[in-house]
Amino acid sequence: MTETLLGLQIIPTMPIDELVETAKIAEDIGYDYCMVADEGLMSDVYVALGAIARSTQSMRLGAVTNGYTRHPAVTAAALATVNELSGGRAFVTLVAGGTMVLDPMGIERRTPLVIMDESIEIMRALWTGRSVTWQGHRFCLESAQLSAGPQDIPIWMAVKGERLLRLAGEKADGVVLMARADLADALEQVDLAGNNPTRAYLDRLAFTPQMVEEAKELYAYAIMDSPQRMLENLGIDHGAAERMREAFESGGPTAVAPLVTEDMVAAVQIVGSPEYCQVALADLIKLHQFDVFLINIISPGLEANRELLSDVAQMIHPKAA
Repeated sequence: MTETLLGLQIIPTMPIDELVETAKIAEDIGYDYCMVADEGLMSDVYVALGAIARSTQSMRLGAVTNGYTRHPAVTAAALATVNELSGGRAFVTLVAGGTMVLDPMGIERRTPLVIMDESIEIMRALWTGRSVTWQGHRFCLESAQLSAGPQDIPIWMAVKGERLLRLAGEKADGVVLMARADLADALEQVDLAGNNPTRAYLDRLAFTPQMVEEAKELYAYAIMDSPQRMLENLGIDHGAAERMREAFESGGPTAVAPLVTEDMVAAVQIVGSPEYCQVALADLIKLHQFDVFLINIISPGLEANRELLSDVAQMIHPKAA
């Protein structure tokens, strides 16, 4: 098996200068991929990626975005710009909306399979560099052509539902998975097409008491928009899921934390001592043949994130004694 590549996903909760510096630090440590989440009302993902492109040399740069808040033709043009700025390092990870991003804008999360499928078709058609006239159920193009010319930009998908996982296996260049207890069933759906997309695993890890408490507050995000299969694999019945969603709506993440146990957290992500996390992560990567491990950077604090990035790199690629 080839060496596992390293990546990070940044939720842009920090000032833009700190976001860019975090990406630079990751590249200096040896990270291969940097994804920035398109969170709607946070720092703009393409402004951030443009700044990162000018400040890094080799790391692949990707937006985690959706076809609800941005038309896929606009996304195709934005990514072509990042690709040009970065010398061909752009990629994209498509997500199926997500209520946390869509609700503040009053956008209903309808027909996610159609949105994802048509987004892939439109972006790939435009990246040929040719004029495109195209009609779908949700989107259409009329003599649309990118000024940037042909592009070679991989498309990944970060999805949960069975049909979306199968679509990722059929059409995506890569798939991003999370929720530790659900990985086997999710990959079973991805593998049905037999196309072998790049496999990436996204985890926050929790190897300090503070990280465990943080994970409890963030637990509601893990179950938002999750299919029944995933909830069952996480050991969450319908009543518990509803109680957590109601708590989140009334009091945010801190209201959810008292309802979450460490065992519940451990079903979603790897929890334990640094030594345990290193062994468990290595076993998980080997078992499910992941090509890339992505650490989730969710909060500001440059020095704390520098330390986290360094610790994770050491876990994945231990230095020779």
